[in-house]
Amino acid sequence: MFNDTSSLLAHLSTRRSGKARDMVAPGPDDATLHDIIALALRTPDHGKLAPWRIVTIADDQRDAFAALLKTAWVAENPGAAGMDLSALDQFAHQAPTLLVLLSTPVPGAKIPLWEQQMSAGAVGMNLLHAAHAHGFVGSWLTGWAAFSPDVAAAFGAGEGDKIVGYFFFGTPSRDLDERPRPEYDEVVRVWEI
Repeated sequence: MFNDTSSLLAHLSTRRSGKARDMVAPGPDDATLHDIIALALRTPDHGKLAPWRIVTIADDQRDAFAALLKTAWVAENPGAAGMDLSALDQFAHQAPTLLVLLSTPVPGAKIPLWEQQMSAGAVGMNLLHAAHAHGFVGSWLTGWAAFSPDVAAAFGAGEGDKIVGYFFFGTPSRDLDERPRPEYDEVVRVWEI
């Protein structure tokens, strides 16, 4: 069983993202989504800067999001006009619930940029944990749409801001599959002095 919510330890040992393309309704309602986001904001934040922002994309905004992606893709890839851009439509319309997480570091702060960006990443992980704790499956995706300056600007990104990722939430339409995990001894070592 993945995403076992019987205890924190059980959840952490069974945590698994789902594939956004395999998510179906229901997704979190407005009140539950508010709770998920509120839980995610309880993240390490050295200096109390809140160097991140979350943008929700409602169901009735998915067509506009798809249009944004297509316009930005063609602007960045001039030969793409008239090509099949259905993959961008699919990306914009998958899963019942969609959020965009932005890293918005505070310029001139005493807290190093890297720490502020890591805090944004911690919000992302907490979004997944909170969605799973509420009985939904989540997915954190990046890809081209997370690195496009035009797409980021459409979500209010200023200079130095970046899209951390797109967060999709819903109900899995099929059983989740395990994925390969790193072997403990391959990534952990004892410091030798």
